[in-house]
Amino acid sequence: MTKAELRKVYLEKRKQLPENTINELSKKIAHLFFLQFNPTENQNIHCFIPIKKFKEVNTLPLIESCFSKKINVFVPKIIDTEMIAIELKENTQLSENKWGILEPSENRPANITHFDYIVTPLLYCDDKGNRVGYGKGFYDELFRTMPSTTKKIGVNFFSPLENIDDLRNEDISLDYLITPSEILSF
Repeated sequence: MTKAELRKVYLEKRKQLPENTINELSKKIAHLFFLQFNPTENQNIHCFIPIKKFKEVNTLPLIESCFSKKINVFVPKIIDTEMIAIELKENTQLSENKWGILEPSENRPANITHFDYIVTPLLYCDDKGNRVGYGKGFYDELFRTMPSTTKKIGVNFFSPLENIDDLRNEDISLDYLITPSEILSF
């Protein structure tokens, strides 16, 4: 299937999930993340804040656990056509942008060049770690700027089933995919 077809299919599949199921599956994904990677104090994690209307994996339990473990959390913010990273603290004020995404109110990017982990939103991931996002290329660009030691981790409610027919040379694959029932390494 093409990326456009996969986007449509998996957006529709997520729409069918009730909110309580999303929260339950998201907690399982967060649990598997900590079980597999065991991040430690002062490590840096870049993690998206979920778009509720798209029924993305709820990363808020994962983020809250990072706070309790004193792991530095950074979140994306889109300014014009660029995605920047902003450090998120427990008391950071969030506001909804024009796309319905919660993000920090401030626009000052964090002065950071390395993340230990990047938890990445996606609509679909195949069995080789190739991801289908929303089509803007923000995460491919972020991945390009990171050292090879950064773990690129996708989170999804669904396991890989389909091949992606229209991969591009610019697409950067994930290192891991976490679903509620498994962790795949690529």
